[in-house]
Amino acid sequence: MRACSVVEAGVDALGLVGDRRFMVVDPSGRFLTQRAVPRLALVGTALSDGKLSLSAADAGALDVATASDPSAPVCKVSIWKSEGLLAEDCGDDAAGWLSEVLATRCRLVRIGAAFRRAVRQSSVLPASAPEPLVSFADAFPFLVVGEASLADLNDRLASVGHDPVPMDRFRPNLTIAGSAPYEEDRWVRFRIGDVGFRAAGPCARCTVITTDQATGDRGPEPLRLLATYRRGAGHSTEVHFGQNLVHENTVGTLRIGDPVTVLEAKP
Repeated sequence: MRACSVVEAGVDALGLVGDRRFMVVDPSGRFLTQRAVPRLALVGTALSDGKLSLSAADAGALDVATASDPSAPVCKVSIWKSEGLLAEDCGDDAAGWLSEVLATRCRLVRIGAAFRRAVRQSSVLPASAPEPLVSFADAFPFLVVGEASLADLNDRLASVGHDPVPMDRFRPNLTIAGSAPYEEDRWVRFRIGDVGFRAAGPCARCTVITTDQATGDRGPEPLRLLATYRRGAGHSTEVHFGQNLVHENTVGTLRIGDPVTVLEAKP
């Protein structure tokens, strides 16, 4: 759905507290994203006072509790190759509201006590480290994009007569200021405040970055332009922008303005 910004967020075993803890699924339990349902961008989100608030034009608002409910029905859901994940169904009211807004049959599910999902590509961590976990995100708990990387992309867009795109097109949960363009590609290990991170590989981009997060409308950019200079090495069909991350400690708080300390980087 549409992203929301916060000035600080706690960190737990799954990533940012509250981040990607809900998911929209089709009647079979398969995850739905803006790839298939761009109207998801029309749903506003906010977290406060133990609830997730959803809103959409001409549809009013819907509040759903963020806390796990032991009495909620548990259903099996899937994300890419992660099959049979156990999630809590958020009820018929939420399903009806979202189905009407999105014009497709769907349900809302929440991470509860029975949920467990390991990061599938966990080889980035030392063998002695605890197995990294992830929420309903595509694959990794964190995605970082440097503001300078976006500025470079927007300069390139302007040079060929296209409008700039905002950061929300790329759906990062961490953005970095003060680095050089694409410098985040080189970071192997770094720390933000008191939370340590390890690179988990570049983020392969999809049609979501062509989706206007205010309207749900789509165009060819910036994916078309990125494909001319951000092809993945050894993965010529992939277009990379931003870095996936796993976190090395599962307790902490991240705040806007926290310093970034690079501990290990590629040449």
